[in-house]
Amino acid sequence: MKTLLALLVCAFSAATATAAAPPDAKPRLGMNLAGPADWMTELPFVDVFRTSRTWISQRKGAGWGKGPELALDEFGWVKRLEPDCYAEAMICTIRGGHYPAGVYTVLYEGEGKLDFGNSAKVKESKPGRILIDVDSSRGGFSVQLKETNPANCVRNIRVIMPGFEPTWERDPFHPVFLKRWKGFACFRFMDWMHTNNSEIARWSQRPTLRHATFSKRGVALEWMIELCNRQKVAPWFCMPHLADDDFIRNFAKMVKERLDPSLKIYIEYSNEVWNGQFKQSHYAGEQGVKLGLGPKERPWEAGWHFTAVRSMDIFKIWEEVFGGHERFVRVLPSQSGVTSVSEGVLGFRNAAKHADALAVAPYMGYTIGRGKTANLADQMKDWSVNQMLDHFEKTGFADSLNRMAKDKAIADKYGVKLIAYEGGQHMVAFLRDQQLVKKVSATMHACNRHPRMGELYRRYYDEWAKLGGDVFAVFSSIGAYSHHGAWGLAEYNDSKPADYPKLAATLQTALKWGQPVENE
Repeated sequence: MKTLLALLVCAFSAATATAAAPPDAKPRLGMNLAGPADWMTELPFVDVFRTSRTWISQRKGAGWGKGPELALDEFGWVKRLEPDCYAEAMICTIRGGHYPAGVYTVLYEGEGKLDFGNSAKVKESKPGRILIDVDSSRGGFSVQLKETNPANCVRNIRVIMPGFEPTWERDPFHPVFLKRWKGFACFRFMDWMHTNNSEIARWSQRPTLRHATFSKRGVALEWMIELCNRQKVAPWFCMPHLADDDFIRNFAKMVKERLDPSLKIYIEYSNEVWNGQFKQSHYAGEQGVKLGLGPKERPWEAGWHFTAVRSMDIFKIWEEVFGGHERFVRVLPSQSGVTSVSEGVLGFRNAAKHADALAVAPYMGYTIGRGKTANLADQMKDWSVNQMLDHFEKTGFADSLNRMAKDKAIADKYGVKLIAYEGGQHMVAFLRDQQLVKKVSATMHACNRHPRMGELYRRYYDEWAKLGGDVFAVFSSIGAYSHHGAWGLAEYNDSKPADYPKLAATLQTALKWGQPVENE
């Protein structure tokens, strides 16, 4: 592999004659935090209602979710119920007992009747406060709103984990979550903000601490700021693609007012605007064509140019609010290894001169069922873990180094730092045959738990540092593995680095790079 890297460096030497890393380039590891949902296994908040599923309308005697449309207020609380109907919110739908069992405290305001389903049973009840006994080995549970007074509806429901009733208001974050990511360089809030396909356009549409759950619109900015202040970690904000200037300005004002002034701020327009699977990509293309930034025959090119223009607009608003850009890392995003995209963003209207970094995602790509691997799955179904890792190392891992070198050459050409908005392994099977998906995915999951994967992560990070890469925001923190991929560095909030070598390798690398993380 050293020979491969040497060849790559030579291949780009002509384009990088002045390709020394910027003086302040320093490799550090950041983290993409998993998004709020009832099935999320990270459990960042001690109030688990914050990540509950949005209300499901139920009718007695009918099938699941067959109730009438619910009447909700602006914050997502149920204003009234139809006869013989109730509303249900799913919580901690996690298998295997990987969330705390015991007595949870349910607090609420208003008048009505609450009941609980699945693994929860009422232990003690009085108006405004209910104790429920939860058996996490039986899966998740639910809050069922059976009655509510339209004149004083049930609202502000809180479901507090065992042991946190005295402290949940002043300490909303779970201590295990805080300890695990202590010392990381930045928290990228892409998934916390539900950036992909976001429908938020105006400041009035933002999620707040008054909303029923964060699983619909994302986490309130107040708590993103609070988390960064507590951890002394830089925030990486992804501005919604539909957000108007007033939203951007108010967002920036709140950050200025509340964020620790010693912390840097990463600012990025949306997420993967180049990626056609997301609404933000289509929007950028349409806007780019409309504004004459590119031909209608190549809307993707117009989208790259719109990304540059809108990013510069956003940077300017933040600079106006803060009185300069000294505290910012102004991020221009691109597709890793695809020079045309990077040139289309950095080079359009001199956008690079108004930015600080080119952000890419140099994944160790391994998407089976597409492109060169379209017909490989039939062979893979009988592969051992070592066979798959051998192939992965020769293909996805090696290709990631190639793309890193291309990205660094482009960043140097335009005089900006190279950073990674995401990265890590990318093992996923996109196949029509679901039995084949199940078989191949099981091997992929075993690969992700194997010590060799940890060693590949170490080498991967080392090559990033050797090339002169700056901050690298790993994707992603904690998440259960499925046929959609094995994205989490570990699967559950109670996972240990010893059981997940890629998590251990990440923590060990951060320590090597001088970050005060805790590797246990």
